Amino acid sequence: MASNKIVGLKIKSVRESKKLTVEEIAERSGLSKEQIISIESDQNLPSLGPLIKVARALGVRLGTFLDDNDELGPVVCRASERAESISFSNDSADARKHMEYHSLARQKAGRHMEPFIIDIQPSEEKNFKLSAHEGEEFIYVMNGEVEIDYGKQKYILAEGDSIFYDSIVMHHVHGVAGKQAKILAVVYIPF
Repeated sequence: MASNKIVGLKIKSVRESKKLTVEEIAERSGLSKEQIISIESDQNLPSLGPLIKVARALGVRLGTFLDDNDELGPVVCRASERAESISFSNDSADARKHMEYHSLARQKAGRHMEPFIIDIQPSEEKNFKLSAHEGEEFIYVMNGEVEIDYGKQKYILAEGDSIFYDSIVMHHVHGVAGKQAKILAVVYIPF
């Protein structure tokens, strides 16, 4: 997968090809102009929620920013191919990375689901910024423990546990008490 910098460049390229200004994308997405500029130029990307809003504002799939190729048939992702990853920040002010996303379908054209293996790094953060976007998410804990803030509820999931939820409800996924974890996450985004 391309580096974070290339994702930002792809977003900027799509925006410019559609002759849209940063201000227009900010207005359409509900994000600030500064957030759009940061997404287009920064090493750290925001969480998936804002990226999905940018994709919608541009009228493209989220996968447009993450794809390497456009394969119409089945896509097999070998374990050895998952080494490349993309990092998203947890939307904190210092944009500190806390998740490494390994895409499992970046070559599949026209997809509505985004499957990832996500390595969650330890974090002592307690006040996570929740996000919401259209669609659904399925999370399966491969190892470690994760906490999901979902609306006003908190769910602790251990290895082998899973959760399926509507992403329109404010949510955040993170490791429990500063511990590392690995999850399989499938994000469905209607287009």
